Amino acid sequence: MATANTKLFAVVTGASSGIGYELARVFAQNGYDLLVTSNSEKIDDAVSKLREIGANVEAVQADLAEYDGVEKLYSTIKETGRDLDAIAINAGVGVGGDFVRETDLDAELNMIQLNVTSTVHLAKRVLRDMVARGQGRVLITSSIAGTMPTPLEAVYGATKAFGLSLVQSLRNELKDTGVTVTALQPGPTNTNFFHRAGLDNTEVGSEGKYTNDPADVAQQGYDALMAGKDHVYSSSIKTKLQGELGKFVPESIKAEQHRKMAEPKNVNE
Repeated sequence: MATANTKLFAVVTGASSGIGYELARVFAQNGYDLLVTSNSEKIDDAVSKLREIGANVEAVQADLAEYDGVEKLYSTIKETGRDLDAIAINAGVGVGGDFVRETDLDAELNMIQLNVTSTVHLAKRVLRDMVARGQGRVLITSSIAGTMPTPLEAVYGATKAFGLSLVQSLRNELKDTGVTVTALQPGPTNTNFFHRAGLDNTEVGSEGKYTNDPADVAQQGYDALMAGKDHVYSSSIKTKLQGELGKFVPESIKAEQHRKMAEPKNVNE
């Protein structure tokens, strides 16, 4: 990355669109140099838009669901010769449908590789460097879905619960190191996530996703990261209330609520 190393340096994964792009935009607006990644060719378009803000941005196209993809990203980080000040481990996918009768095993295993395995892999690499330096900030995108049973998104919800648990454990392990880890927990957000997950014909995938704006989610995630918070429910008041009140609701009730949101609209017709 050809620039004087006086500016802060951040990495954002899954940055070609949605929450990931908006996170990169917020970092850019706050004066960070950026390395962004995605498995999509759209990452080049994202870089062009981010550079229009005035940011110094480089990209690496990599499939983080593959071991070599994570190693490619980490090698690129090291090749910059920069200290990594912050990273948003955001890349993720969803799979919707009945676990036994509808969803595809390969799709779910790929989701686990991206949402879980690559998060562990990348966090292991960058956190060792940050702890050795005594400084750094890590934002891991979980979800409000990680706080509840998620029928018809059973494996997806489990991956997000994993991410949340990982953040909570790492925060304790890393106290007094100068390194913070924060969980970003958005509710349904207006991105292409639900279309890719096959959830267009559901309450959550149609009107429900308009509950949260990705730009607001990203801004609140960035603010929580900079404040060193353990988590943030983002972005709407509805999502924040759902997160807080959900602590007192039985899991069986939360499961039924989620099922109604994730089942096809014509299921009872």
